[in-house]
Amino acid sequence: MIRSVLARAGLIAAATCAATLLTAAPAAAHGADAPDGTDYRTRVTGVTPARPGLTVRVIEAGARLELTNHTGRAVEVIGYSGESYLRVGPDGVFENAHSPATYLNRTLAGDTALPPDADPAAPPSWRRIADGTTARWHDQRALWQESTPPAAVRAAPEREHRVRDWTVPLRDGTDPLTIGGTLDWVPPPDAYTWWAVSIVGLLAVGALGLFAAASSAGPRALSAVGVLLVVGGAVAVVYPVGRELDAGAQGVGGVVGGLLGGQVWSLLTGLGALAAGWYALARRPAADFVIALAGACLGLFAGVANAAVFARSIAPVPWSPEVARGMVVVVLVTGIGATAAGVLRLHAASRAAAPAVPTP
Repeated sequence: MIRSVLARAGLIAAATCAATLLTAAPAAAHGADAPDGTDYRTRVTGVTPARPGLTVRVIEAGARLELTNHTGRAVEVIGYSGESYLRVGPDGVFENAHSPATYLNRTLAGDTALPPDADPAAPPSWRRIADGTTARWHDQRALWQESTPPAAVRAAPEREHRVRDWTVPLRDGTDPLTIGGTLDWVPPPDAYTWWAVSIVGLLAVGALGLFAAASSAGPRALSAVGVLLVVGGAVAVVYPVGRELDAGAQGVGGVVGGLLGGQVWSLLTGLGALAAGWYALARRPAADFVIALAGACLGLFAGVANAAVFARSIAPVPWSPEVARGMVVVVLVTGIGATAAGVLRLHAASRAAAPAVPTP
């Protein structure tokens, strides 16, 4: 009986993982321009001359610039050939269909093919792309696009380097303005240390599965795994919310929309881990299988999927990279550790339920 249940559970788990992998592809493609981490730190030093109500900041670990215009007047962002590219004002955000930057800035790599009517010398052809007074865009002037680091970085990768100072021109009516900023190389952390901490932690959590359900310590061990899954699930939900806030999401609706568009599987596996943790705390039937499956999904889609921060110095979240790495460690430890604990408990239960072989 137990083996039959486990076989059906295995089929369900395999089908669930396959469906998740297949349906996750569009979401991953949708958020492909938001890097999971980078070693290049982009900063905005200010707008010159300053305009009250006009602010610019870096989002998505430097992948985009965000300009918010509350001056009450339209401000234009100038493209790479000196042409009008974006217009941000009280009537919304517009892009110039004739500006090459309109197409080049659609991807982080800047590799979009230009249409025949992309002509910087042509009069602007404005088309509305958003309501509000905030524009977000990739800007090649604030990025390092080469496949290899600068020569100074290759010579001394253990040190921080100023790659360049950059500027993006603006226009307020007939008045020229400039966004100023810096681009620096920041040495990456030692990824092996973070992985070692994660492995030691998940082994410790997995060891809770050595206390079989029938033992006196079994129920307490199950409750401990449940608590850890609740913690890991909560962290797994907070992390993508932080990514959306860092990317400029406004309000609850903006955060939820961003999560559903690009961070949905991290969110769902976090919520699933929360539910599985409470299920284990309630000591419901099949709790061992539930924590094993929820832990596997949590570790894969919210832990491994964000583990790039172990080897990158800049994380796409509004808190420090060290905190981001610590959060990913918690998710990996609780997710994969819960999987190991659940599998060990299931194995022990299966052996205990097996009929004894009579001795001759």
